[in-house]
Amino acid sequence: MCSLEKRGNLFILILTGQNGEHRLNPNLFSSIISALSRAKAESTRGSALVTVSHGKFFCNGFDLDWVNAAGSDEETQQRFNLLLDYLKQLVLAFISLPMPTIAAVNGHAAAGGVVLALCHDYVLMRRHRSVLYMIDLDLGIKIPEPFMALFRAKILGSARRDLLLRGLKIKGEEALKMGIVAAVYDGEEEVTNSGIEMADDLAKRNWHGEFYVEIRKGLYSELCDILGIASKAIATP
Repeated sequence: MCSLEKRGNLFILILTGQNGEHRLNPNLFSSIISALSRAKAESTRGSALVTVSHGKFFCNGFDLDWVNAAGSDEETQQRFNLLLDYLKQLVLAFISLPMPTIAAVNGHAAAGGVVLALCHDYVLMRRHRSVLYMIDLDLGIKIPEPFMALFRAKILGSARRDLLLRGLKIKGEEALKMGIVAAVYDGEEEVTNSGIEMADDLAKRNWHGEFYVEIRKGLYSELCDILGIASKAIATP
């Protein structure tokens, strides 16, 4: 599950439970999407959001135990497809959120957890004690759109290749050099506090959320086309 705290214009999305792994299943997906919907509804000019977690993992990807607990191969595939659909909804919700977003990745992020992190405008990591890891090749799973479009939008050439085609476990320091993350810090609290501080600094810019989200759509136009998110005209104040 997750919780959403509001401190002035700042929203703090906190991933909780599941032994600190925060595996993505229908319950956690629904909880995050509901929190983002609330943040969007309560947003004002100058809002910002930071996502934090506690424990060894920021997010350890899909809850494959839930998937594999299905009674048949057909139901197993249906459950996996359901999680993919939820993940698509999650990407759409973040891209449509009218405020800056920061992921404070103070633990490991694997597969769908990497997607969750990249949904944000900025990613911060621990320097040595957290990794980004795509396990799809190891599991023999194809990465569908729009998630490939998200990787194309957020990660450049060789870094994207090494993450997806070499299956590297990329530590924070390396992710910073590869341009995947914006900054790295030594400890869990430093990542969390820096994420909150960054969100607070961005909130102080007092940007108009509608303009922010439209510029984001233009920046990631291929991704938005695949998601079916259309740009809209806004009257200049």
